[in-house]
Amino acid sequence: MAFTGFPREAIEFYEQLGADNSRTFWADNKQRFTDHVKTPMSELVEALDDHGPFHLFRPHNDLRFAKNKPPYKTHQGAFCEMEGGSGRYLHLSADGLMVAAGYYAMAKDQLQRFRDAVVADSTGRQIEELVADAASRRYEIGAIGELKTAPRGYDRDHPRIELIRRKGLMLSKDFGAPKWLHTRQVEKKVRECWAGAGDVCDWLDAHVGPSTEPPGDRPF
Repeated sequence: MAFTGFPREAIEFYEQLGADNSRTFWADNKQRFTDHVKTPMSELVEALDDHGPFHLFRPHNDLRFAKNKPPYKTHQGAFCEMEGGSGRYLHLSADGLMVAAGYYAMAKDQLQRFRDAVVADSTGRQIEELVADAASRRYEIGAIGELKTAPRGYDRDHPRIELIRRKGLMLSKDFGAPKWLHTRQVEKKVRECWAGAGDVCDWLDAHVGPSTEPPGDRPF
């Protein structure tokens, strides 16, 4: 079926899961998750398949190495990596829709290329200007994390040290749960968000690109 929007029941499901993140709740409400969350998300990423193929994340948290972690994720995410290396991401939660693009978590080889390109005057000024422009258009500038000081081998007084300290570079927008979330307008909003992040993603693809490290050595 074609995507027609996320039903209000999807938000209600995540509100209730947030209040009772238990296996009992999940067992009693699994069909609601399938009907109101997974199915429309699958239909949406199918409509966005020119960016794909997308991977839909599992609803279960990995509890093997974490203590006191709830058994279920409180959002449904979908991700794809473009040919050039940058990613496209979106998720639905009790708070509504979040859309993002870029490199959330860079592997070691990507970080080296990214930092060297930021240090270089021509490419560094360019990404600095692109990020500032994105911020002025109300994109959140984020990453998996950042160092508290300069990475080894880099000047802590460098004028672009804030970028150099990052472990990734991602642009995102939290749209919340406006009325259009329940309509097919979602697809248009997602496409517009990704298009607005295009210049930053193009820079990252040109100067960072995909990692060549084995998957087990990457931070994601």
